[in-house]
Amino acid sequence: MGSSSNNNTTLEDLAKLAGVSISTVSRALNDHPLISARTKQKIWALARDHDYPFRPYMPAAPVGAEGTIVIVTPFMRGRPLPLSHPFFLELLASIGEAARARDCDFTVSHTTPANYDDLVATTTTSRASGVIFLGQSMLHDAFNQLTQTNANFVVWGAQMSGQLYCSIGSDNQLGGRRATAHLARLGRKAILFLGGTDPESMQRKRGYDEALREAGIAADPKLVVPVDFELESADAAVSRLLRRHVHFDGIVASSDLIALGAIRALRRAGVSVPGDVSVMGYDDMLLARLSTPALSTIRQDTFEAGRQLVSRILDPSPDPSAERLPTDLIVRESCGA
Repeated sequence: MGSSSNNNTTLEDLAKLAGVSISTVSRALNDHPLISARTKQKIWALARDHDYPFRPYMPAAPVGAEGTIVIVTPFMRGRPLPLSHPFFLELLASIGEAARARDCDFTVSHTTPANYDDLVATTTTSRASGVIFLGQSMLHDAFNQLTQTNANFVVWGAQMSGQLYCSIGSDNQLGGRRATAHLARLGRKAILFLGGTDPESMQRKRGYDEALREAGIAADPKLVVPVDFELESADAAVSRLLRRHVHFDGIVASSDLIALGAIRALRRAGVSVPGDVSVMGYDDMLLARLSTPALSTIRQDTFEAGRQLVSRILDPSPDPSAERLPTDLIVRESCGA
């Protein structure tokens, strides 16, 4: 039947066209579980053909899906976290695979919450089963406050003091310690730390400090350099250090992308990796395995992360305890041994 252009179609009209009661049409448009999928699809098709304003009543996921999950990236250092970041692309893929295994759909939201009110709006303005936030940024207190609502959410990120919400992530302090201790065992004495001010990087920095103390290496403030969560920032920072003739023979980076930026700067300056400088990353992205030299790193199990994040949304628990993933030391070419 052709599409109507007067947009005056009523529930009664749809009921007559479908050969069902008005209450069945209303329930179908509201995705009532007692109405069969076939009837819902028939009525939605009629509503579309006759310009009935049905879209506000459509379900949050296609018929047959067990639910839908919304993925949200908060602001990081005053700007949205780039969705093109390789680690988060791998994490998104793992979430997608875990959602598919549970017959669940997922969407990536355009929103980038920067405060508590934004978090409330993000978790209450859709009919999704729940929200996965990729990173805490500076929203730890706001997430704690969000637990006082009925929002169903989980955070990929650090475990922090006084935390009331569930987060999934690696043991960042242990990972930073293991990366640094490995370089110290190789005889590196001037180990540079490259990382941001986000909670995960700060915890990895604490592990770095711990490993230096255990190895009897004096901490040097000049060897702690803040960088953004991107390759170019690390490249520029290491280039500046080389121009100033700051001595270092090892690098612990708070992400693989930061480590790869550092290696690019070193190689451009004719510094051998790992001959002159040993480099450790964090994440174990695919790029770490494909780089030259192949990057030594701390592995975060993104497959298990995706499974746990999805499970926390679809099988909500009153227990908000955080889950820490294993931190495996992966030794490749960039550290020498």
